This record gives sequence, structure tokens and C-alpha cells, in this order.
Amino acid sequence: MLNLILHTPEARRFYRVEISDNLFGEYTVLREWGMQGHAGSQCLRWFSNLRDAVTAAETFRRRAQRRGYRLSEAAAGKASA
Repeated sequence: MLNLILHTPEARRFYRVEISDNLFGEYTVLREWGMQGHAGSQCLRWFSNLRDAVTAAETFRRRAQRRGYRLSEAAAGKASA
């Protein structure tokens, strides 16, 4: 549904936030982070409505950007398409 990829070019680290829905009408926010080329860590949270899922994803994105992550050009291109 929505996939944001953030990265730090100098450290080759990534942070991904993804919102998706399931067959039961719930929404999940998947966060994944780590070094490029290596298996990353993941955290998955469930929400009963889209508004709460988007709010959580936006909070995670802002927190990552405060830590130096920037929106990936590939993700920006997909978002504008």
C-alpha cells in the first residue's frame, strides 16, 4: 500500500516503513532497518484503522529523519508516480 525507504548515504544504512492492509480489515505498519547488503531487523504493529496506522508510520518516519535518514530517490519516484 505505502512504502517509504529512507537511507543514510555515508553509512549505507536503511530504514523502511510500510503500511499494508489484510483480509480482516486491519492495517499493519512494518518497520525494517539495518545495513545495506545485510539482513535487517523488523518490527510489525497492527492497527484497527488506517488513520492510526498512517499516524504511526509518520511518527516513525519523522523519528528516522531526525536521526539523519533521508527519503530515498527511488522511494520519492514511486511516491510521485
